[in-house]
Amino acid sequence: MATTNSDRRSDGDNSDRRSDGDNSDRRSDGDNSKKPNFMERMSRGATRATGSSSAFIVALSVILVWLVTGPLFRYSDTWQLVINTGTTVVTFLMVFLIQRSQNKDSQAVHLKLNEIVASLEGASNRLVDIEDLSEDELKTLHKFYAELSELAKRDNRITASHSIDEAKSLHRRTRAKRKKQPPSEM
Repeated sequence: MATTNSDRRSDGDNSDRRSDGDNSDRRSDGDNSKKPNFMERMSRGATRATGSSSAFIVALSVILVWLVTGPLFRYSDTWQLVINTGTTVVTFLMVFLIQRSQNKDSQAVHLKLNEIVASLEGASNRLVDIEDLSEDELKTLHKFYAELSELAKRDNRITASHSIDEAKSLHRRTRAKRKKQPPSEM
């Protein structure tokens, strides 16, 4: 049986929950994890800040100020270069922040799914760490599950089996039963 965070914490202390909904810093009492280093903290803070409404308002304000100053600078090449350089630098940095955030989120989702797969009786443990497989291996697994789905559709019992061998065997038995039964009269 899988344990939940509430099962793990018997003292009822919820002080490690953050009010902003970010659980990335949450640690259980017995966790020996290292605290995030300076770069990790800075990156996390920048990700939170740049994804906020305030950051959007600041960016929009910068664009509006730039537009308003156009006539002042006679729409010169320097005036255009300022916004081009600024947006290029910001875009360059944001690519890395977004990628970092997506990598971390993706890893967390994979770990949660691995926990679910590992804890479910009857689930194939071959799917744990599936994200580490090559593209060819993923295509092979996709064909496997497509075939399994097709067999389940033919038998009209989508939850009837957990493997292709099991599904094929069930499908053969079902087809054999149907052949033995006389056609029903309507």
